[in-house]
Amino acid sequence: MEHTPFNVLFLCTGNSARSIMAEALLNYTGKGKFHAFSAGSQPAGHINPLVLELLNQQKLPTAALRSKSWDEFAASDAPKMDFVFTVCDNAAGEVCPVWPGQPMTAHWGIDDPNRITSSDTAQREAISAAYRQLSRRISLFISLPFDKLDAMSLKHHLDNIGRS
Repeated sequence: MEHTPFNVLFLCTGNSARSIMAEALLNYTGKGKFHAFSAGSQPAGHINPLVLELLNQQKLPTAALRSKSWDEFAASDAPKMDFVFTVCDNAAGEVCPVWPGQPMTAHWGIDDPNRITSSDTAQREAISAAYRQLSRRISLFISLPFDKLDAMSLKHHLDNIGRS
């Protein structure tokens, strides 16, 4: 794990909100130390427009973002992942995809803002809450002393971040 940048894959079901926000956040805040990707087990095929609105308000690059299947990252020519984080929420009964291979994994469950359909205002609030939670977790993640942690300690830290 001494090489850089680290490749990080964020997984959820639809790849239209949570994992997209995580990809944008880490690519921006990781400042070249990380290369983030996102995907879904059942991609929606589009990004929630209110998510794009928030990312644009936060001045995060969005041009390269797209909803895609996690199968793209299982292909032989796909980038090798160092970390895979599932951001789907178990409480909502969502089935998270299982990533094959040897990357370090952790579950960072976030409530799905796409489940809020009562109004745009309520969905914006849910998206903002998910964004804040992801931002906090990603901030903790990028501040880890990767070169000083053995695999077991690193896994412990990643799991703790997911519970934060």
